[in-house]
This record gives sequence, structure tokens and C-alpha cells, in this order.
Amino acid sequence: MEKIELREYQARALDMLYAWFEKNATGHPVLNMPGGSGKSVVIASLAKDALQNWPETRILMLVHSKELILQNADKLRKLWPGAPLGIYSASVGKRQLKEPITYAGIGSVAKRAKEIGHIELCIIDEVHAVSTTENGIYRKLIADLLEINPDMRIVGLSASPYRLGQGLITEGPTAIFSEILEPVSIEELVFKTHLVPLRSKITKHKLDTDGLHKRQGEYIASEMEAKFNTDDHNQAVVQEIIEKASSRKHWLIFCSGVAHSESVAECLRAAGIAAEALDATHSKTERERKLADFESGRMRAICSVGILTTGYDFPALDCIAFLRSTMSPGLYLQMAVRGMRPYPGKTDCLVLDFAGVVASHGPITAVQPPNKAGKGDGEAPVKVCDECGELVHPTTRVCPACGHEFPPPAIKKMTLRNDDIMGLDGTELTLTAWEWRRHLSRTSGKEMLSVSYYGGLSDPAITEYLPVLHDGYAAQRAMQQLYTMAGSAGVTLIGAAMLTGGEALDYIAKTMTAGQHPASIEYKKDGKYHRITKRSW
Repeated sequence: MEKIELREYQARALDMLYAWFEKNATGHPVLNMPGGSGKSVVIASLAKDALQNWPETRILMLVHSKELILQNADKLRKLWPGAPLGIYSASVGKRQLKEPITYAGIGSVAKRAKEIGHIELCIIDEVHAVSTTENGIYRKLIADLLEINPDMRIVGLSASPYRLGQGLITEGPTAIFSEILEPVSIEELVFKTHLVPLRSKITKHKLDTDGLHKRQGEYIASEMEAKFNTDDHNQAVVQEIIEKASSRKHWLIFCSGVAHSESVAECLRAAGIAAEALDATHSKTERERKLADFESGRMRAICSVGILTTGYDFPALDCIAFLRSTMSPGLYLQMAVRGMRPYPGKTDCLVLDFAGVVASHGPITAVQPPNKAGKGDGEAPVKVCDECGELVHPTTRVCPACGHEFPPPAIKKMTLRNDDIMGLDGTELTLTAWEWRRHLSRTSGKEMLSVSYYGGLSDPAITEYLPVLHDGYAAQRAMQQLYTMAGSAGVTLIGAAMLTGGEALDYIAKTMTAGQHPASIEYKKDGKYHRITKRSW
């Protein structure tokens, strides 16, 4: 059996979780981890640690689908052969509640709290399915389990910890979860080649959402399908997919309804492309057959509606087409990350956005949680490269797809404030530029990154250092800080993954310098160095 070892960021996630529990005697945290980061491994390690350290612990892991149950159970068995694991799921055909660890489908155990009994630790994968209000099957089971054991702790995991119309799952007077922990970003996973980047191209043909009504914050599905599912639309999008994805081997096409998926599949077949529709109405046998044909290459395209948005892991997938729109940033993320799993020979995944999904929500590294009901739609952070049509963050200086340089933004007027004589507040410096360099530490003899922040001519340059090549916690913290700053600067550090040592530092320094610098910083004197306390873009 394949042995699993935790990646550095997975161990970091557990460290953050344990540190949170040490500081908080009550409450329930959520780990926000991107799709493809290996949440099932983190779940398995958490369950193993809990039971080995506290042998009397009873653990319940909840998910909403058969596929996720089996996926999570497989990871636990690989990480911990002989784990005392039971599965309770009607779709899996098992009803095991006697083991210390139970992996269960929420639909099968929603009304079985008394049978489950006393639980110390409840882990919920894809926790965005849990409502922030007191409604829903998850909330009912959790309430019943807390009646049995009021001290039960809950840990949630999700790549998108928010709900349409409700905001973050930590918001609201009846929300269960207390805080969201973010141990790793999409940028870091791409940088370390644990994920491949997406290439999002603007399309010639558009599926316009104008005139569509909304219900509970989302487009009415029947209206969207009626508008999108026409012969003219289907012929046009199929022709463009064939044109733009000719070098891609596995196409996943998200459609607006059952009839729409069948029509698009028919158009593809008429054009000589092996394709089938797939939706929840198909039997288990039918679904497995179609997916087997798709993954083996016998079928090139799957036209899906309502499924394959979560829990579907097919690393060779290299093209995604949006033929449906959505107001949900969570659904957008879940659909997009299906294509980011790495695979031999795969350098990226092409996203063809016919329905304006990317334009609505922005690049996946800049997606914002949905507003609560009644707060308005806001504006998505996105702009289009004039040279190749790539959709990028508005602060991007150089197109990651073709290398086109965008014109620099206008420089804001400089102001400098230093009115805190006691040093309780930081000094604020409005920036005109920043510069990143490779730096050799005189103390350790190791190379690191430095970034100098510049204001006006009369202002001092403020420099901070990031020991990203050092060892231990300092390096981990510096890397997290680097990825956070890269995201705010609108740049990706993908190319650095192919380099090592000083060459990687040179690449990062050049890329970050070209990115959007903060509008201002706040800093304090820390010995002979400066400590940046706040960066504002």
C-alpha cells in the first residue's frame, strides 16, 4: 500500500489548528484549503493524532457524497494502515458505528444522533454545505450531537468557506464556526507545483445573462437554460471549443441544465468529437461507464450539469468550459479547480468562459466571499490582456500567458505621518515604488529576499527581509508572507518552481518588483531594522 507523508503546508495546517485549540477553550475552527491541497490527508492525520493521543476519543467525519467518503477513507488507511475505521453510508452499503472513527454520509446519519452517541471530535469536509442559519440536515445533526456532548469540538474544511446570500460561514448570530484559518494559498501550491495554473481565455461567443432573474441570490436555472440552450448558441460554442482546445485531450463542459448538456453533447458528436452528457438522473452504472470512457480517452468531452463540481478528481483534465453562469463564488471556485491537479506532461488547464463567470468573480486568487443578501453585487477584480485575451487581476503588470506589459498605474500623491511620539502606532509611509532584491545575510551567510519601500525624495527607504531559504518556522512564515504579498500585488510566482537557490530568488525579486506595490505601509523601528506592521493596497 502506498505510504503517505504530510507535505510541509499540510503539517502547517495541523500546527495552526492545534495552536488555535490551545488558545481557544470553546468554539469551532475552519481550515480554508484550496482544492487539490489534500484536505483528506489533513483529515486523516487529525483523526490519527486525536485517537493516538487520546485513545478514548470517538471521531465522526461527515461529508455529503459517496465519492468523498471513499476518498477520505482511502487516505486514512494509507496514512494509518489498520486504523479503527467504520463507514456509515447507504450509498456505500455499509452501516458501521462501533469503531472509534466513523466516516459517514450526512444523508445517512442526519437523524441517527442517538445511535452515533457520544462524539468528542466532529470533522466536516466541504463545510460550506453547512448553513449559517439553524436550518438544514447538518445543523440538525450537530445540534443533536451537542445535546449528547456539549463539549464536542467541530473542525470544518473547505476551499470556499462561504455561502451564497449568507457570507462567510463564521458570520451571523447563529453561525457555528468561530474562525477561518488559512494555512496555504493557491499561489503557494502552484509555486511548489502541487497545482498547475489555469489559463483563462476570453471567448468570441458570449452567453449573456442580461434579463435573467435571481432567486435566493442565484440565477433561476430554468430561465438560464432557456436562454443559453439554443441551436445558434450551441453551434457557436462547440465550434469555438474545437478551435481553441484542439490540443487538449479531456474537456469538462459545465452546462446550464439537462437538456442543455444533451444538446451540446449532440453538437459535439455531430462535429466528430466523442462526447456524452452526464447528470444526476443517470444511474450509478451509467455514470461510472461514462466517466471511465472519459478518463481512458475513449470519450473526449463530458457535458455535465449539477455534478462533478466537488469531489471529482481527474488529474489529466486539461480543458474546462463554462456554458453556465453562477452568482456563487464558491461554485465558481469548485468548478475551476477541477482542472488544477498536476499530471505528467500537463503544464496548465485551459478555461473557456462563455458565460462571463471569470469576469463576474475575478481570477481564482482574488475571489471574494459573497455578500449577504441585500448588500449588492460589487465589482470583480479582473482585466483582459489586449494581446492574448487572458483574464487577469487588475494590478497585474505582466500577462502570465503571453508576457504583454500593461501600462503602469498612476502614482498617488505622497504623504508621510509620524505623529506617535511614544511609538505605540506605526509610522505611515505612502509609497511611490518598491524594489525586491536577492540579499546575502551577513549574520547567517544565507541568501534571502529583501524589499525596499520608497516614498518621496525626502522620505527614508524602508527595507524588510524575508528569509525564505532559511530553515524552520522563520522560513515558513516568510514564505506565507511572500505568497500573501504576491496575491495582493497581482502576480504569480509559477516560474520560480523550476529554479533553485539564488536563481529562484532572482526570479521572485524581478517578478515582485513588476507587481503592484502597496499604496502605503506602516512600520516601526525594531532594533537597527524596520518591522512592517501593515501593508495597504
